[in-house]
Amino acid sequence: MERETAFLFAGLIFQEEIEKKALKRLTDKFGEIILKSKTIPFNFTDYYEKEMGERLLRQWILFDNAIKQEEIADIKNSTIILEKEFAVDAKRTINIDPGYITLSRVILPTTKDCSHRIYLRNGIFAEVSLIYVKNSWQAQHWTYRDYQTKTAIDFFNKCREYILKW
Repeated sequence: MERETAFLFAGLIFQEEIEKKALKRLTDKFGEIILKSKTIPFNFTDYYEKEMGERLLRQWILFDNAIKQEEIADIKNSTIILEKEFAVDAKRTINIDPGYITLSRVILPTTKDCSHRIYLRNGIFAEVSLIYVKNSWQAQHWTYRDYQTKTAIDFFNKCREYILKW
């Protein structure tokens, strides 16, 4: 595997009724989904509730799509457009956070600047959210709480196993 190769994943926050339609659209755009995490309640913050409603769900998916790391800024901007396509009355019905995973790190792009984030281009910053240490993923002090759950860590461990076999 080339050093700059990474695998595209997406973290999704959504209402149950949008899941199938969203997964179909994401598959059309980014390729086959080869791994899915368990779906868990998104109860880590109320940040999305005003816009997206209550009883939100969280899931991560991995695409069978090796990418070059520098593509992540453009991918993030394309998922922002997808979120707008799914919006109702200018309110999102799904939050799509793409990222990439390598053997050693999980990277999340964002539009929000912060001291630990690096500017990429076109309004997109990135952060290292998880690092692989001693046979598992370790969070940083800024890592979102949902990315620290057993569900997330299990998912990213399975992703890493897939990459090792690729």
